[in-house]
Amino acid sequence: MNKTNNTRRKFIKQSALASVGAGLATSFSARSYANILGANDRVNVGIIGFSNRAKGSLIPAFMNHANELNFKFVSVSDLWNRRRDECQAFFKENAWDEVKAYRNNEELYDSKTVDAVIISTPDFQHALHAKEAVEADCDVYCEKPFGEAIEDIKAGLEACERSGKVVQIGSQRRSGSNYHAAAQFIKDGKFGDITMVEMTWNVNQPGRWRRPDLVASIRKEDTDWNRFLMNRPKEAWDPRKYLEYRLFWPYSSGIPGQWMSHQIDTVHWFSGLEHPRSVAANGGVYVWQDGRKNADTMTAVFEYGPEDDLSKGFQVVYSSRMHNSAGGVKEIYFSNGGTLNLENNTISPEGGLTDRRARDMGMQANLLPEMSLADAVKVETSANTGVDNMTSAHMRNWMECVRDRNVNTNAPVRVGYNHAVANIMTTTALHTGKRVTFDNKSQHIVQS
Repeated sequence: MNKTNNTRRKFIKQSALASVGAGLATSFSARSYANILGANDRVNVGIIGFSNRAKGSLIPAFMNHANELNFKFVSVSDLWNRRRDECQAFFKENAWDEVKAYRNNEELYDSKTVDAVIISTPDFQHALHAKEAVEADCDVYCEKPFGEAIEDIKAGLEACERSGKVVQIGSQRRSGSNYHAAAQFIKDGKFGDITMVEMTWNVNQPGRWRRPDLVASIRKEDTDWNRFLMNRPKEAWDPRKYLEYRLFWPYSSGIPGQWMSHQIDTVHWFSGLEHPRSVAANGGVYVWQDGRKNADTMTAVFEYGPEDDLSKGFQVVYSSRMHNSAGGVKEIYFSNGGTLNLENNTISPEGGLTDRRARDMGMQANLLPEMSLADAVKVETSANTGVDNMTSAHMRNWMECVRDRNVNTNAPVRVGYNHAVANIMTTTALHTGKRVTFDNKSQHIVQS
């Protein structure tokens, strides 16, 4: 960070502390922030990890709004020299301003040149990289999943919430207009109690998460394997685990972390519940016998409901396969009155309690209206999603919150923590074959 930005940050913090007290230093209003010297200065941003997701979605989404909101990419941190070079070339090809490349995050933060970062690194690194970023006084946009180990996500959550920095988790459904319409319909009591949820994410892609050409070309000396491993067990250099990490535990859980994290988050959002009461799951590598360790097929069954009333609740059934795309991506919510379908963005009386069935039990019919959710946004499942409306809206929400010093982003760090708890419960159930619960007091997973 340059001297001007450093002075601006110190002045902002001192002014906030003097006016509202240390305990409220992060919650002063956008209007009061706008009156502070330098509040409209340019926000300098670094990209942590020049991944396909960064190149294909996150950076273009950011650039959609950068000029209007006075943001600028100034740097990239990536362990692999090829990725650093590619990032600089990418910016040059698009006629954007030059970015400076750093070999690792420590070098980037020591440069004092960034106010915020976008984290697009391997799954197991996200929470720890978010912790590093907020402790370096940076706001954070962090890709999902938030993490793959309970101690990592606890450390990331504590650091982010303690820092008061603006954090957005990359659960972009939270910025989708159709999802907001569905959430409001349920919150208003119009849907009735959720009685069950069915979710699928099916593709037929033998190359999904494979990088054979890059695996053949990368050399250990061109990257930093020990830094990559972070707190994972030390092991010999393996280019597949470096580049195809989504196929290998403990670097990724695969399907739960990559796909289920998006969908299970909507359950938390719509129900107001933070995590499942229990999870049972099974699956395996049934088709793509290419050395991967993470399942290409899995099914998980969740029970959700209030912890203090076990008589209330509902079930979520999640299934995913990578070798047959029939059924595609589905998110269907059921109540006694009908169905909310986020594939075609409709609410309908389908399956609701009809007059005839109700009369048999001396009850009244219960049928939802036939209606569409406003401004539907179709979910993309291709290997490179591009700048879809939800990602662009989600990025803008973060940028506006950074500008306004509003920590209440559409997907704050607690959102990431909660979906990661559900993911880790699922992975534990998959690996052990046991029913898994969560201890609220200790915030630890329990195997039944």
